[in-house]
Amino acid sequence: MATNLEKVTEFLSSAELLLKTSKRMEDIFNLTMKRNVRKIAVEYINHKGKLKHYRYNKLRSHSYELASALSQYLIQQPKNVPIILKCQNSPHWCEVFWAILMCGYKPLLIDAKTSKEGTIHVAEMSKARAIITDDNNQYPFLKVSIADLLDVKSHYSFTPTWENEVIFSSSGTTGDVKLMVFNGENLVSQICCSLDMGKETADIMYPDKMGKVKILAMIPFHHIFGFVAVFLWYTFYGKTLVFPASNTPSDIQYICQKVGITHVYSVPLFWDSLALSIMRKAALEGEKKVEILDKMIGYNTGKIDKEQAGIAASAAARDVVQNKLLGNKVKFCISGGGFLSRETLTKINGLGYNLYDGYGMTEIGVTSVELSADVLVRLKGRIGRPLHGVEYKIEGGAKTGELLVKSPTVHVREIINGVEQPATLTEDGYFRTGDIAEKDATGGYYLKGRIKDIIINPDGENIFPDELEIYFKDLPCVQHLCVLGYSPEHNNIEKIALVLELDNKVTDEDIAEIKKQVEEIMPNLPHKVKIDGIFLSRGKLPLANNMKVKRFIIKKALEEGSREYLPIDNKKDTKNFEGFDPEVIEQILKPMRKIFSEVLILPEFKIEDDAHWINDLGGDSMSYVELIRDVQEHFGIEFPESLLSGQMTSVNDFVYEVAKMKMGEPKKDKKAKKAPAKKAPKNK
Repeated sequence: MATNLEKVTEFLSSAELLLKTSKRMEDIFNLTMKRNVRKIAVEYINHKGKLKHYRYNKLRSHSYELASALSQYLIQQPKNVPIILKCQNSPHWCEVFWAILMCGYKPLLIDAKTSKEGTIHVAEMSKARAIITDDNNQYPFLKVSIADLLDVKSHYSFTPTWENEVIFSSSGTTGDVKLMVFNGENLVSQICCSLDMGKETADIMYPDKMGKVKILAMIPFHHIFGFVAVFLWYTFYGKTLVFPASNTPSDIQYICQKVGITHVYSVPLFWDSLALSIMRKAALEGEKKVEILDKMIGYNTGKIDKEQAGIAASAAARDVVQNKLLGNKVKFCISGGGFLSRETLTKINGLGYNLYDGYGMTEIGVTSVELSADVLVRLKGRIGRPLHGVEYKIEGGAKTGELLVKSPTVHVREIINGVEQPATLTEDGYFRTGDIAEKDATGGYYLKGRIKDIIINPDGENIFPDELEIYFKDLPCVQHLCVLGYSPEHNNIEKIALVLELDNKVTDEDIAEIKKQVEEIMPNLPHKVKIDGIFLSRGKLPLANNMKVKRFIIKKALEEGSREYLPIDNKKDTKNFEGFDPEVIEQILKPMRKIFSEVLILPEFKIEDDAHWINDLGGDSMSYVELIRDVQEHFGIEFPESLLSGQMTSVNDFVYEVAKMKMGEPKKDKKAKKAPAKKAPKNK
């Protein structure tokens, strides 16, 4: 009788059918739809909040219908040019993707959150002729919404004229937008990367007779990880993509438990947040719950035995915890797109969710994933061995160095700054990843960090920022963070900075606590590393498509002395209000900053005293009315009508007017100059 591994291997061998075709996108679509006609393709929450589904035969017919409609919109456009697809994940995304190819155009996949300017830039670089999107922007080229396509009724028989290329966009962590072109053969090879998985695990993919597979369609499909590991792999094998109503924790939790999600793939940020949330919930429920959770994690990761764990080792206890998270049907989880800490690996695996680390890049696709059933191997943070058809090697044959990849999944062409060229490979056909990796004795690989991010300390040791960041990820009130090296003196000596993006409700007491915790953590850092500066970001940290922070942007800003990143001990300079007593001004200034902070729901460090209420701080006319009211109540004054139509636009403006009302006009022998205010725009 066949073992489960043998059954899975036989099931996955169906990918070899693609190798007998012409290896085009058309072949992937036709074989996917032909083999899975009666299987459920998608489950989703409709606009009425109801759970709906349909099968692969419907997915196929919907794709043809949308292609017929789209062809009418694109009738005047030349074939074989890019068409931008800029939409959030949904069943319609899948259908429109295939529809674009059927119409003879190259889908150019970009983030649904890309700005209007960024979208136009991508279009200019790629020479895209149209965009399919549900955003509210107007573009200098043809725009079609999914709603437009759904409204069009086909009045003629549609015959596909298949295109064979797909374009991915990557802003990466090191520079400008880069576009990668993949063809059908690349993506056939990507599906065939799954051929050997059954030799190690029976959980990542399996035939229906071994159970249902329902994978959460959360990772954006424009991202190579979401496109390959969720959309491409799981539709080819006839599995069900499940779309949450949104990516909020509550909607994800609801859909996971409602339908019995079995597979969850996401980026490290998601897993970090999940681990942190359950630990915080346990802490709020008391020491007993924390103790049970700690024992459960210890038991499931092999650190304590069943007797030591007690009730925490029971399936009932595990189900109680899992039903507060992703449900108790989850069998396989993957983290990809960035560095995953061992602490998070330990917590998620300890909760009974088998979390594995994987590796890939926009340029090469998904090329490895850890598949070991041994939890102790998973906890090492290994990215596994190369998948079927993929070769890895370390630069120069060393144990640790730059990871080079040779694979038929590597993109065929790239477009950089509008110039199209073949993929850049070494003479022997390897792609340079720019990642530092280490190979173990069993042929498995570990990531250490990016070459361009390495910090060299005074002793000549290599410091990897990713490894340092995990020490700080549990700091309170932190949304995102990064560690990087920067040279304020513009020489070869680098200092180490910790840059924090804090939530907008953070208080001065919270900031003091953050500083204290950082100082307590520093003695435990490896290589006797010392954080030379803690900086607070006034805005959001710049993120790449894989949700990793773009360190190069912050590094440049710190070296240029930008006010976007403020030292944690930053003391604001107080404007010299000539003719007024400085002590009285200070008594007005401190509460004024606090009032601005409370009305805007922004921490005080993000509010410059001369920042414009609308232009710089994001205020509007309604909140301005609230500001006027709060200032008048606090200081016991009433502004004259002449000042209530937008003349006061900054902290300094308000301080100046309050000072006049409290102290009279400034002394005549010292002419006071009102803080220059920027022109007030029309209220939003």
